[in-house]
Formats: sequence, C-alpha cells, structure tokens
Amino acid sequence: MKEFFRRRKTSFTTGEQSESNQVPDDMWVKCSSCRELVYKKELNDGLKVCPKCGHHMRMSAHEWLGLLDAGSFSETDANLLPTDPLGFVSLDESYTEKLAKAQQRTGMPDAVLAGIGTIHGGRLAFAAGDFAFMGSSMGSVYGEKMSRAAERAADLGIPLLTINTSGGARQQEGVIALMQMAKVTMALTRLAEAGQPHISLMVDPCYGGVTASYASVADVIIAEPGANIGFAGKRLKLAHFAKTIQY
Repeated sequence: MKEFFRRRKTSFTTGEQSESNQVPDDMWVKCSSCRELVYKKELNDGLKVCPKCGHHMRMSAHEWLGLLDAGSFSETDANLLPTDPLGFVSLDESYTEKLAKAQQRTGMPDAVLAGIGTIHGGRLAFAAGDFAFMGSSMGSVYGEKMSRAAERAADLGIPLLTINTSGGARQQEGVIALMQMAKVTMALTRLAEAGQPHISLMVDPCYGGVTASYASVADVIIAEPGANIGFAGKRLKLAHFAKTIQY
C-alpha cells in the first residue's frame, strides 16, 4: 500500500491527466484503532466496521439507515424544529447560533432521525441519534421525536428500534431537556402495553440522561463492541468528587 502512494507522488504524464485516471483523495480511510488504510467503499458497505481489526467507527443517523431494507424508510416528524426557550448564551455564542451551525454541518434539524422502515420485510419504527449534532444531546425535539416514535410503534403494533449515542441532556434547554428522560420513558410504557418490544442499540459514546433513561428501558439492549457507555465520564466524576471534598 505504501508503495502505491509513493508511485503516485513520483509519477508524471505528458499533458494533462484525465480525471478518470486520478485516484480521489477520499478513496481511503485510516482506521482510528489499527491505523491501517481501508478502502472507503468497502468500509461503507460494511457499515463502517474495519475489515482489518473489527473496530466499529462512528456513524451518522443517515448512515444507520443501512440497517434497513433499501428504500423502505419513510421519515416522520421532520418538521419539528428546536427553539431557544432560555435565550441561552455561552462564550459569546447564542444557542440559536450553535443550532444553526449544527444544522448546516449535518443537514438535520435536530439530533434525531425518526421514521418507519423494514428489516428483512418486517416493519418497525426507527429512531437514531447523530453525535455530530451537538453531541446528540437530548433536548425538547429529541425527546419529542423519541416519544412519538414509541407511541407510533404502539399504535401500529410494530417494534421500536432506537440507535442511541449521546453526551446527555442539552444544557442550553435546562430543565426542559431533563424532562425528556421521563417523557420518553413514559411513552415506552404504551409500547409495552401494546405488547411490542423496544430494541435499544447503544453505540459509542452513550452517556448521561439517554443511558440513564429510555436507552436502558428496553426489552433487548445491544452494545456496540468497544463503545463507551455510562452515566458520566471519568472527568465529570472526579470533578464532582473534588467539589464534595471541598465542602
């Protein structure tokens, strides 16, 4: 592989080289675990699992649609947009500005993509978080989409699959964000009463209120190999411990 790239650097042509003969710069991806170069198409076809070492790389919410049958997904609640109820400003940047940047970067209105799809022909409700959108923090829209996904699954009599990655509650929405933990968990009781399962897939990283609430309230819980999952990271725990000692 190294020789291949070395030959590219030292090769030359007479005249302009056609685009069809050039190797795109983004054709290869370096695995963050084994540091080997992986052919990008092969990586994407395998849902971003490194074929060399089996490391699971992070995926966007739209990439997780690869779990579903091709063309079966129909998005729901795409019109839900976050607001700034507290007029939150941090480090000279407002929450509204932060949202706009995240929306432009990810192409999503908020951190969750929800809808209906099928896996091997079996119909199910689907909801996936996207860590690239403000750490997939759980705010009002996040909670509303998850709640509606659970209630819709109950009404239709189909299972619910959630892909869960998050840094926790969205601090810019204060107590409104914290309320989402109970809200989504209560919606899941309707799903249980309807006799339909909640399948929770926790992927790297999954922390805070998401882990502490609905992601752990499931009939089947699956953890991605090597994923960091917990309530709070070591840094936060140590900071809390130090503060406790002071007082």
